Amino acid sequence: MNPAVEESVPAIPLIDFVRPLPGFPGLTQFALVQVDDDGLLSELRSVEDSDLSFLVLPPGPFFPDYAPEIGDDVVEDLGVTSPDEVIPLVIVNAGDTLATTTVNLLAPVLVNTARRTACQVILDEDLSVRAPLQA
Repeated sequence: MNPAVEESVPAIPLIDFVRPLPGFPGLTQFALVQVDDDGLLSELRSVEDSDLSFLVLPPGPFFPDYAPEIGDDVVEDLGVTSPDEVIPLVIVNAGDTLATTTVNLLAPVLVNTARRTACQVILDEDLSVRAPLQA
């Protein structure tokens, strides 16, 4: 690759999961790859299993009141020192159309942006695993 081009290509952020995703033991390193030009939709792609990826997005633009409560154990596992370091991402269940697309609000992926660590938590709240995506 041309060195000038190499410098302009952004590095793909790698994220280490402090606990494997439920159902995927042993897979702890993922790349977060932006999918759309708006920067909302991303792909969480396993580095260890090239066939495994999840579409994720920040819930704020679609669910402005979404504010999951994070337990002290998760804060400690992620090495969080400030609430500003953590961003929630919700896993997208792609439908045939935007109207049939849903997201999992019950089990967000929490990312510590300062340390590039993450974990998926199952919240002790009454939230849907198939919440319709709202514009």
